Amino acid sequence: MDSVHVYDTTLRDGAQQEGLNLSVADKLAIAALVDELGVDFIEGGWPGANPKDTEFFDRARSELRLRHATLTAFGATRRAGGSARDDVLVRALVDSGASVVCLVAKSHVRHVEEALRTTLEENLEMVRDTVSYLVAKGRRVFLDAEHFFDGWHLDRDYALEVVRVAHEAGAEVVVLCDTNGGMLPHQVEQVVSDVIAQTGARVGVHCHNDTGCAAANSVAAVRAGASHVQGTVNGYGERTGNADLLTVAANLQFKLGLEVLPEECFRQATHLAHAISEVTNVPAHSRQPYVGASAFAHKAGLHASALKVDPHLYQHMDPSLVGNGMRTLVSDMAGRASIELKAREAGLDLSARPDVVADVLAQVKELELRGWTFDAADASIELMIRRVLSPGCVDFFQVESWRVITDSSDDGAVSEATVKLVADGARHVAIGEGNGPVNAVDHALRQALCTAYPEIDKLELIDYKVRILEASHGTDAVTRVLIETSDGESSWTTIGVAGSILAASWRALVDGVVYGLLRQDVPIR
Repeated sequence: MDSVHVYDTTLRDGAQQEGLNLSVADKLAIAALVDELGVDFIEGGWPGANPKDTEFFDRARSELRLRHATLTAFGATRRAGGSARDDVLVRALVDSGASVVCLVAKSHVRHVEEALRTTLEENLEMVRDTVSYLVAKGRRVFLDAEHFFDGWHLDRDYALEVVRVAHEAGAEVVVLCDTNGGMLPHQVEQVVSDVIAQTGARVGVHCHNDTGCAAANSVAAVRAGASHVQGTVNGYGERTGNADLLTVAANLQFKLGLEVLPEECFRQATHLAHAISEVTNVPAHSRQPYVGASAFAHKAGLHASALKVDPHLYQHMDPSLVGNGMRTLVSDMAGRASIELKAREAGLDLSARPDVVADVLAQVKELELRGWTFDAADASIELMIRRVLSPGCVDFFQVESWRVITDSSDDGAVSEATVKLVADGARHVAIGEGNGPVNAVDHALRQALCTAYPEIDKLELIDYKVRILEASHGTDAVTRVLIETSDGESSWTTIGVAGSILAASWRALVDGVVYGLLRQDVPIR
């Protein structure tokens, strides 16, 4: 959308996040997913600066088929005292094959003099020479004016001159960067307005989130006249991250009425954000605006009662526009409406079964007094509703007993679990070993069920959380366990609470398996 560019820098600036390490294959996979969002530009990295990014651009030519976005190469202005045509890294930008190049340049006088260790005049010549050289080579050029907002406050005239020089040399967009992330929205609006009025350049913005205002600052910049926004999916980036590109784009489209992404692409936003988090191996943030699992989740009974009448009463937008959905969380704050809405999410109509609603509500309130919490365990509450509504409907197997033995050795401890159960009319006894008691009992349960329910092979335990309740009780404190299970397409969470960490884990583990079989429409055998 040329009216406002949406520019993704997940693969370059986002990859600077602490603990985030991407292989070339990861970057290719993420680029394909970001393209499905419908963004205008995807910054692939800095070819020539490191072998991984050079390989990415080489492979992208044959392996990456972008339908919406244009692949962009990131680089820097030439070295001081040299020339663009002889600069090795500038030549690498041309050789990358990218039709768009985004250059970073200094616009803060202290950074020019103390970091680059050159003169203010030479820095301007570095901008002019590099931009004009790349434009002459047929490249579209964007210029990231690094530390611009701080530089504007220190020496406004020089910061504006950097923009003028870049614009006159042929830069299509000059991107004002809040590199330190210290600006507030009113400051961003002031600076962007001034730059546009004084230079006539097309202006973009690149914000970091150190004040918690990266998304708000990006929107403020557009309100002031910027027509190019940069950010990263899920807000990845160093320190506190970059502007979350999905939040920024959604605010522009749904709040300001600017069409920045195709409507059909926006409807995939939640799925794609989570898919990218799987590639980066950074857990999705449940409270992320628009696309987080909790973005449209409601817990209080008063809210649920109103939502039952009209979902828009407690929601700022239709979650389906970003591919998300409304969820009702069930807890000791829940009322009857919360239970009915939760059942409706599972395809169950309890409007004519007040007895079931009352029974489930009573169980929830009683269990939460003992440390259970169902707002984080949707699968467990759905199973509870189904068991009350239709006893036996999820009895895929009957457990006789289970036990775990742990032996110590010089190499550590090895656990062995035995599970005895009845499934498909037969008694099954299985033994499983693991590097811990929960791992061992998980293996034994799967072994016991694999004959009657081979569908269990699709299920995988992907997260395990333990919390000690009333820790002052020491080793005899009650333990709460949350287990997240996946079938490769989606995931669900189950809960177990007991005085024993093993007993709590067993309850959560069994319910996770039962829910997984239920989701696959497996018949009881």
